[in-house]
Amino acid sequence: MTQELPPIPGDVHAYYESLGETDRLTATAIGRLEFLRTQELLRELLPKPPADVLDVGGATGIHAKWLSDDGYAVHLVDPIPSQVDVAAQAGGFTAEVGDARSLAATDASVDAVLLLGPLYHLPRERDRRLVWAEGLRVLRPGGLVAAAAINRYAALMGLGVQHRVDEATIAMLREVHQTGLHNTEIGFATAYYHQADELLEEVEHAGFVDTNVISIEGPLWSAVLAGDDEALVPYAVKVAREAQAHDELTSSGAHLLAVGRKPD
Repeated sequence: MTQELPPIPGDVHAYYESLGETDRLTATAIGRLEFLRTQELLRELLPKPPADVLDVGGATGIHAKWLSDDGYAVHLVDPIPSQVDVAAQAGGFTAEVGDARSLAATDASVDAVLLLGPLYHLPRERDRRLVWAEGLRVLRPGGLVAAAAINRYAALMGLGVQHRVDEATIAMLREVHQTGLHNTEIGFATAYYHQADELLEEVEHAGFVDTNVISIEGPLWSAVLAGDDEALVPYAVKVAREAQAHDELTSSGAHLLAVGRKPD
């Protein structure tokens, strides 16, 4: 699939070049909560090794590494060369620079596609539709897609427990809640925040079946963030598991995970 695509925003490159994904997911309690829950969910959902996994937006290979150690055949794709350079040094899997909207992989060539980052930084719906379409194209029939998104209300919850809410912030958050477009004055980089039902609509519209949206970190994530509380992480993981049984808690965490399968 070859076409001209708008570039990834420069501030996205700058953000991940200054803070590698491995550091983001290991240096703090909230990062480790996200990592552990994502790992747990993928181990439940993925086909058994040695299935072929395409880790799109895989950054420094923090997930590709443990997946390859579990016996999966993993190929990582990421748009930021410095991240790919780090990933390539990990060993156990292959890595290349590439764009989630136009993958080099051939049709029906992998058993699972991970999109654990690309949806964050594509504010345009048409770009996200391309990502979903590419995931469907490269999957074998019956293959799994697992795609992470930032919860529409994550900034509100996170800023609240950090005591960073004032009149100006409330106005910015109101716009985020209405449009999904992140205001970089709050911090972070250019991003899009999903509502749970919107994310479900995207994966279904792309043609996937057996779809679901799951809260990754669950309801205790903001408590972990507030105190950078490592001791709370195991309990937050357990509560997140319990939350999966309650649809009303899907939007309680910072990140959402959409899953679906390519029709047979």
